Amino acid sequence: MEHLKHQPTLPDLPIRRVEEMGLKELERIRMILRGGSVIEWRRLHFKTWDEVDRFLRLCQIDPTRPHDEEWVRHILSDAVEYLRRTFDYRVADAVANPNMIHDLFLFASGQVDRKYRKIACIVLKVMHVIQHIEARDLLFNIAVSEAVLAQLVTDRVLATLDEARQKGLPIVEYSDSIKTRESTITKLIAKRESTAATIYDRTRFRVIVKSYDDIIPTLYFLTQRLIPFNFVVPTQTDNSLIRFKDLLEKYSNFRRYAQHLHLDVDYEEREARPGNKFSGQTYKILNFVADVPVRLDAFLPPPEQDDRPRKCRITLATCEFQISDEKTAAENERGENSHDKYKARQRTVVLKRLSRGLVVPRRRKAAEPNGKKER
Repeated sequence: MEHLKHQPTLPDLPIRRVEEMGLKELERIRMILRGGSVIEWRRLHFKTWDEVDRFLRLCQIDPTRPHDEEWVRHILSDAVEYLRRTFDYRVADAVANPNMIHDLFLFASGQVDRKYRKIACIVLKVMHVIQHIEARDLLFNIAVSEAVLAQLVTDRVLATLDEARQKGLPIVEYSDSIKTRESTITKLIAKRESTAATIYDRTRFRVIVKSYDDIIPTLYFLTQRLIPFNFVVPTQTDNSLIRFKDLLEKYSNFRRYAQHLHLDVDYEEREARPGNKFSGQTYKILNFVADVPVRLDAFLPPPEQDDRPRKCRITLATCEFQISDEKTAAENERGENSHDKYKARQRTVVLKRLSRGLVVPRRRKAAEPNGKKER
């Protein structure tokens, strides 16, 4: 794990109980539960400089490193130029060139000079998109294989889950897996809309907690130590486990913030995305996809010798996370919900698509690949 030494240091924080959470936590949890996008947000929720500093470090940006500061300001400059050139936006100098990068996030949260809140939010949204472009470009320009990147992100995720256990979160089990070539081919054929570029679950992590009430604290811990809230991949959440409105009904501290949410409380019911058609009707899971930031300093020259025109040193590794409680996980392996039944339904669809209009000989029952179960 040599590469982990390049990560910015995150300050230690205690586990947050659901009853202690406020609007900030509620919005971030909702982002995951519905597979939303930060582009829809109207404001951020940072209150202090330290909160912003911690968030930047979570994104693998260390504000004390001159090259990291330079890179962030480069993205900011690109975002401002885009808005001025494309939409003729009047971006205030305080936003276009803040004294500290932290100020931009405090502007967008309405904590400093509220007149800049809207334009700061818009600038940060564009920066969010540019950061993704830079992260992808970095992978195209250095020799890091997909297998190596998968190992880098796996090291980060497993270290975080191990930390969660040490801090007392009741995680019963956790595991990682890489989707096999056979499973990838089957999935691509089974889902009409899928392409090789949009198979998000090649690297996957399964987390089982003790009870249903442990899911939200565990989920929030991941947003504090591993997954920045803005890196949830939109529309890729399959949530048949936690109904957002149930959280508002169960916890009074959440309920009091309902009128301050970016989206109204009925949004999920109207949106109603279909789940995985191959799963059993009673199968329940919280399945979401996120881009985990990973520093690639170990594969790059030292910053002072780096003559690349773009100084990005952080890429994004797209991963799937499956979270459930112990009781639900056991029920998910019974009857129509079982893994064997899931794979059988998927193979039936694949065979029909492949054989349509053709005569296909009967085949032997395919043997399941060795290794961990996959969905």
